[in-house]
Amino acid sequence: NKPFFHYVAFAAPHFPLHALPEDIARCMDRYAGGWDKIRNQRWKKVQELGIVRGRLSSVEKEIGPPYHFPEHLEILGPGEVNRPLPWDTLTRQQQVFQQTKMAIHAAMIERMDKEIGRILQQIRAMDEWENTLVIFLSDNGASAEIMVRGDGHDSKAPAGSAPTYLCLGPGWSTTCNTPFRRHKTWVHEGGCATPFIAHWPAGIKVRNALRGTPAHVIDLAPTLLDLAGVKPSRKVPSPGRSLRPTFAGNGEALHEELWWLHEGHRALRQGDWKLVAAKGDPWELYNLARDRTETQDLADHHPDRVKALEKRWEQMASSFREALADRK
Repeated sequence: NKPFFHYVAFAAPHFPLHALPEDIARCMDRYAGGWDKIRNQRWKKVQELGIVRGRLSSVEKEIGPPYHFPEHLEILGPGEVNRPLPWDTLTRQQQVFQQTKMAIHAAMIERMDKEIGRILQQIRAMDEWENTLVIFLSDNGASAEIMVRGDGHDSKAPAGSAPTYLCLGPGWSTTCNTPFRRHKTWVHEGGCATPFIAHWPAGIKVRNALRGTPAHVIDLAPTLLDLAGVKPSRKVPSPGRSLRPTFAGNGEALHEELWWLHEGHRALRQGDWKLVAAKGDPWELYNLARDRTETQDLADHHPDRVKALEKRWEQMASSFREALADRK
């Protein structure tokens, strides 16, 4: 009868890319083959595991960082690349620079993984392993951003050390988001679909099972309140739903729809259909049950569905704007 709640928010692997030199060295050779080769390897693994149905999305070579800072590219030097260009078209200097950045990124994740391991060991030491729900997730897809902030970037310092300021960039973020399209800030699947792992031996009976039920970070608070036996406040109704049915594996849909608006990028999902558009671009329409990777735009084939979903998106946008206005 001594419940506990612990929230751990790692900055890793957010930029700037910083890691211990011994961790970076251990990861370097892993990425010598470049982002094209590794992207294909990851897609093969995704298929073997049955994680995603669909086709591997094409590399969008014209899509670079969401924010353009030409002066920062100059600071970072000739090794930086702000487009996901074919690996074999890069200079040797660019290949080494990009390989090093991905090694630092991987080293950050490996170190984070070790620290998560320490937390799990502590839960075991407390004899609370069986009845502790552990949830792990990312906040967004990998980032294509390239920028220099704070104290700047010292190109003479070892890459990944404190005086440097490196970002993953669009080449590697395209690979990290395999098999999806786009990156952080966009609301295509590459920007908003992230891994979610739940472990609870006493409450989740099936081991190593995949769940395809669409869910959202808004569902976390209702889930924890539900499992703790706490009734949510009626004064501020939550748009989220408890994930308890999903943990049980009954296939029950949690949401009739999910809605996005981020930096001008917008989307609405109803059932298997997703209406999505990048800022300033026309709507695209995808059937995610058949095409989770958003490779076959069906907007021209279903104009009435596009109109209906667009109308609903506008209604949702208006309701959120009104809610925000009421709080001011």
